[in-house]
Amino acid sequence: MTQRTPLHATHVAAGARMVDFAGWDMPVNYGSQIEEHHAVRRDAGMFDVSHMLALDLAGAGAKAFLRGLIANDVAKLTEPGKALYSCMLNPEGGVIDDLIVYYLSDTEYRIVVNAGTADKDVAWMQQQLAATGLAATLTPRRDLAMIAVQGPNARAKTWAAIPGAEAASAGLKIFQAAAFGDFFIARTGYTGEDGFELTLPADQAAATWDALVAAGVKPCGLGARDTLRLEAGMALYGNDMDETISPLNAGLTWTVDFKDTDRDFIGKAALQANPATKQVLGLVLEDKGVLRAHQTVFTAQGEGETTSGTFSPTLEKAIAMARLPLGVAPGDAVEVDIRGKRLKARVVKASFVRNGKPLI
Repeated sequence: MTQRTPLHATHVAAGARMVDFAGWDMPVNYGSQIEEHHAVRRDAGMFDVSHMLALDLAGAGAKAFLRGLIANDVAKLTEPGKALYSCMLNPEGGVIDDLIVYYLSDTEYRIVVNAGTADKDVAWMQQQLAATGLAATLTPRRDLAMIAVQGPNARAKTWAAIPGAEAASAGLKIFQAAAFGDFFIARTGYTGEDGFELTLPADQAAATWDALVAAGVKPCGLGARDTLRLEAGMALYGNDMDETISPLNAGLTWTVDFKDTDRDFIGKAALQANPATKQVLGLVLEDKGVLRAHQTVFTAQGEGETTSGTFSPTLEKAIAMARLPLGVAPGDAVEVDIRGKRLKARVVKASFVRNGKPLI
């Protein structure tokens, strides 16, 4: 049986088309996926992301544990609420999951992991924590809901919907969060637009959703979330990386911190022994067709593969992220095998749209 978020009844009542996503019954759209996509790019839309899991890590050993658990370094976090994106690796350097860590203090952190990997992540973290013997406790928070409000007008409409939220969050920088009563308001997102990700008690989720609707925020499903994140060049676990893919080959080298040579972390030795052999770039299809994941890309330097692909509502073109041989560069002409036909595509940087503006 699929799991349900605290907003499930709200989605059904609104006529959402529900689908099984990572074991959760989730809305894929409420009618027009294209309209939902444009609402986020041009105004404000919101997503139920309560299927993702927040975990609270607390204790004297919390900081030391995270410094060894993930590839990025939480030691660079010194400002309360500051967030850090990172990959959690296996000893072979493959990506167990990509996640966000919020710094509350040297002894308190909040971690948000993906829905499809949540159980695996928690088991791995608990196993590693027990092995270190460090004084820290990891607590999964399934008592919480999460709502992502995204778009150029997302912050203003959130403030209109939630009394007092403006005073608590107006000064937040990108990738920073603050507590507001029972709410945790983070200026983060997965769309390439400004906005908030709200974490709140599950029993307040429906009323908050309704207040946001009343403030003019459009409910959006997972379909629009995927086209938005791909336009923004943001990786999706299971498509763009997994336990067999190194972050160095997944376009995520920037999330690996080697600066402190004395810091060891799981997977470090494997990354150092196996430098990148591929790079992630974007593709724009120049012939008629649709780009999807796992299509072969033919370049002058050898073969590559698309990892995520879609039709871009903003650009009105087929786009993809692709893992390509080193030496391929933006501007190069390549071909993509689509149903046995080689179609022409152009290589671009792996970020197509940000803050409502095309980048190609």
